[in-house]
Amino acid sequence: MAEIMVEVKEVTKKFKENTALDHVSLSFEKGKIHGVIGRNGSGKTVLFKCICGFMVPNSGTILVQGKPVKPSAPQDMGIIIEEPGFINSMSGYKNLKLLAAVRKTISEEEIKEVLKKVGLDPDSKKGVGTYSLGMKHRLGIAQAIMEKPPLLLLDEPMNGLDKHGVVEIRKLLRELNEEGITIIMSSHYMEDIEELCDTVTEMDQGKIVEEMP
Repeated sequence: MAEIMVEVKEVTKKFKENTALDHVSLSFEKGKIHGVIGRNGSGKTVLFKCICGFMVPNSGTILVQGKPVKPSAPQDMGIIIEEPGFINSMSGYKNLKLLAAVRKTISEEEIKEVLKKVGLDPDSKKGVGTYSLGMKHRLGIAQAIMEKPPLLLLDEPMNGLDKHGVVEIRKLLRELNEEGITIIMSSHYMEDIEELCDTVTEMDQGKIVEEMP
């Protein structure tokens, strides 16, 4: 029997009169790449924020590796939702070193290795404020994966990348998945979904309208 990484059960999230998620139930199997598609306002980003604990549903439950999600304290997942907040005057390495100091689970050498993995120079003194959009995306992914989480939650990871950047990030996501990391990602680009994803869930107006294995 397949092992479930994330289980969403009858989750509803409302903002005053607007229902962003309407009794959503779905599960994401461990070890696969899962795509979530839908137009702007379909509920994708709200779903992601509920899965990682940034938002609390009005009703329903979300389990990650069998445990209920704790608000604002995602321990076992790497997250890119909206643009990561880095200190522009500091290098990519120094930004990650600062973030790694919070939990103290990885060494400086491991930070350098993860930067190399995403195609960034760990010895560069260049401030993040001078990075191209593609470089910022790579740094965001480095931040998400540096503590070796079993789950990656990526909301529009290809946004704003040029063709070369898209090819590189797709390759990186495949490699991470081959290492055993479960990935849940959203994208406006069907080509990303078709090339990368084992399953696809389509959302519209806060509901699941189709699930494709």
